[in-house]
Amino acid sequence: MQPIDQYIDELWLERGLSENTLAAYRRDLLAAEQLLGKPLLEARASDLAACLSERVAQGIKPRSTARWLSCLRGYYRHAVRKGRLEEDPSSSLSLPKLGRALPGTLSGEEVDRLLTAPDADTPEGLRDRAMLEVLYACGLRISELVSLPVVAINLRQGVVRVVGKGAKERLVPMGERAMSLVEDYFASARVVLLNGRASEALFVTRRGSAMSRQNFWYAIKRYALVADIHKSLSPHTLRHAFATHLLDNGADLRAVQMMLGHSDLSTTQIYTHVAQARLKALHSTHHPRG
Repeated sequence: MQPIDQYIDELWLERGLSENTLAAYRRDLLAAEQLLGKPLLEARASDLAACLSERVAQGIKPRSTARWLSCLRGYYRHAVRKGRLEEDPSSSLSLPKLGRALPGTLSGEEVDRLLTAPDADTPEGLRDRAMLEVLYACGLRISELVSLPVVAINLRQGVVRVVGKGAKERLVPMGERAMSLVEDYFASARVVLLNGRASEALFVTRRGSAMSRQNFWYAIKRYALVADIHKSLSPHTLRHAFATHLLDNGADLRAVQMMLGHSDLSTTQIYTHVAQARLKALHSTHHPRG
């Protein structure tokens, strides 16, 4: 087995990372090895420094380079711990300086337009409407949403059990609108889509398989056009809107942290900056002395 593949397998066993995260790590490591022109375990600090300089010269964004270097450091620390290397050649490299990126979000009115864009009179439309409502009502990652099994939904208690990063579980309230749509979808559209087949997945396609992350992301972009939303969207846009709108309306930061499944409060605190930025913009636009 190649060293990179061995590392990815060991990461999966030790940390239970998602397939998407592991695939991203593998891509970064293979790209680094290609740029080096030699196996990663044979690289010296000077080789890695030259690669870092090459990335800067190519104009690659600092955030992308920081992720790349963080991935390399994890690989080399693991190799030292396993006795495959005597010392970490990446330890002397410095991360590029990063500005604090504020996540893009949608206004409440834009969220309303997006969530009502699917045609709920069709099985696929009702499914997508229910998925969008759950995504926004619960602040889920798309990967968490599409992997929900039927048993994760408790309509009697109004909560969804989510398995997030690192296989950590959390319970998130759903809200009446999301619950109602999931109930309607489960009673009608899901039956039509499955057409007599069985599936443990909550959100399914006409093939009887679980809705994929990629297909639902394409659907969101399509519905954004229907809703006349021309902002740059990301797979996390509704998750960002969930957190920002809760904080805008006085929600406790730690409660939002728990619902998002963040292990570190500092990760959630970025949304307070979003709220402050919006307040400043409102003040500047509407105050007589703004």
